[in-house]
Amino acid sequence: MRSTTKRSLSDDQLRAAVTEAFGPRATITSSRELADGTFNAVWLLDVDPAGPVVLKAAPPDDLPLLTYERRIARTEATVLRAAAATAPVPVLHHAGHGSAGVGGDFLITSVVEGDTWQRLSGTLGQAERARLRRELGRAVAGLHAVRGTAFGYPERSTGLHGGTWYEAFTAMVDGLLADARRFGVTPPGRPTALHDLAVAGRALLEEVDEPVLVHFDLWNGNVMLTGDEGDRRLSGLIDLERAFWGDPCADFVSLALLGELSDDDPLLDGYREAGGPAKLTATTRRRIALYQAYLYLIMIVEAAPRGHKGVKSAAAQALFRSRYRKALRHAAP
Repeated sequence: MRSTTKRSLSDDQLRAAVTEAFGPRATITSSRELADGTFNAVWLLDVDPAGPVVLKAAPPDDLPLLTYERRIARTEATVLRAAAATAPVPVLHHAGHGSAGVGGDFLITSVVEGDTWQRLSGTLGQAERARLRRELGRAVAGLHAVRGTAFGYPERSTGLHGGTWYEAFTAMVDGLLADARRFGVTPPGRPTALHDLAVAGRALLEEVDEPVLVHFDLWNGNVMLTGDEGDRRLSGLIDLERAFWGDPCADFVSLALLGELSDDDPLLDGYREAGGPAKLTATTRRRIALYQAYLYLIMIVEAAPRGHKGVKSAAAQALFRSRYRKALRHAAP
C-alpha cells in the first residue's frame, strides 16, 4: 500500500519544480514516478536542456511525522553537499525550501546509473558479492571521512543534537520514545528500556569523540550497482535523508540489516583499506546493539504515521519487535 507520507504531484507541480531549479526555459520531455521508497515522492524526469534528473518531494510540513523527519529534505541537501567530494552520492542540482509551486520542500539531483543491489541480488555470485561488499566498504569509509561540528541530526529544528555523542544519542532516543507515545505505539518490553540502556552505556557512548557523517539507511535498496552480470560495480549510495553526525559504527547496523556484521565480512576489509576505523571490539558491539535497537524502534513506530496495515505489515512488525528485543539484550552490560 502507498504510504501516507508519499505525495502525489501534478504536472503543474513538476513543472514548477523544474522552473525553480533550471529557469523558465527548461521543459520536461518525459516523467515517471518511481515506486521505490515509502517516504518521499520520487520522480525520474528528462529535462531539456538539463538531461535526466531525480525529483524528490518531501511530505508536507503539516503531516504527522517522527521528530527526526522534520524538514528531512533539508537534512539530505546538507549531507549531499558535505559528502560530494569523498563518497559516490548523487549531485545536488537544487534544494527547494517551502516552495509554493510544489507545496513544500523538494530536491533535484543527478541520476545514479544502474539498479539497486536489492533488485540485482539474485544475479550476484558469491565471489562477485564479496568483491562488491569490499567496494561498498570503501565507499562507506568515504562517507565517514566527512566530519561535522556537532553530534546528532543536521536539521536543528528537530532538537535532536548535542555537544557530545552521549547527549545527542539520548536526545534521539528520547525523541523517538516521545513519538511512540504520541502515535500510541507501545515498544516491546519496558517502554523506557532503550533510554535506560543508553544512560547505563554513557561511558561507551562518550568514547565517540568526533562526529562523522552516518548514512544510517545503507540497506541493499539504497546501494546502486551498474555493469553487466558477473561484472557489476558500485555506482552510488542514495537516500541520505536519514543521516546524522555520530558514531561511524552506527552504519554497520543497516549494512547488516536484520543480522549481525561478521568479523570476516569483506566490507570491513574495504573499509579499513580506505582508512575506516573498523575495530569490532566487545565495547564496539555493545554500541552497535544500541544503534540496532534504535533503528528497529524507528521501524516499529513509523508504521503508525505512515498508515501501514495488513498481513505483510503485521509480519514485518513482529520481526522488528523480535529484533528490537534481541538488540536490547545485546546492549545490556
